[in-house]
Amino acid sequence: MECSKRIYLIGSRGCGKTSVGVGLAKRLGCSFIDTDAFLCEMQGKSVSEIVDSEGWDAFRDCESAALIAATGDNAQVIATGGGMVLREQNRTFMREHGVVIFIDVPPTELARRLNADPLDAQRPSLTGKSLVDEIKEILAARMHLYDESSHITVDGTQSVQEIIDNIMELLETKPVS
Repeated sequence: MECSKRIYLIGSRGCGKTSVGVGLAKRLGCSFIDTDAFLCEMQGKSVSEIVDSEGWDAFRDCESAALIAATGDNAQVIATGGGMVLREQNRTFMREHGVVIFIDVPPTELARRLNADPLDAQRPSLTGKSLVDEIKEILAARMHLYDESSHITVDGTQSVQEIIDNIMELLETKPVS
């Protein structure tokens, strides 16, 4: 299979969008962009620095701009920030410009992964609560947005290679409208 369709990866922070995206792009022989990394490069600041100096609304504006710029850059596999689905314009844009794949991981596994690799500058607290409580709250608020946005949902508790294999199979067998 080749890069005939643009692929957007969505899901909570720590679900593996970047790792899966890098591997998927390599497997497909196409380009990859992580919108958070792209946004930080464009702004010359970390996510935390942007949020601290300009606030969440300004960050979400930058995030939307990064999505459009990454798509315009002809990236074929695009890993998005966990909150990309919060804006309807982003959900609509991704669905209209490619296949949206939700990497679904339960809160306890997300907390385990984030504790093992916190990347605090890239993953600032959204609520100030404990990590598990924050993840549960955020997922409860966003789950319907991930579901609404995605064409395909994959089990993110598997290994990166298994997730990529699953995505490849679903892309070949599941028609996306």
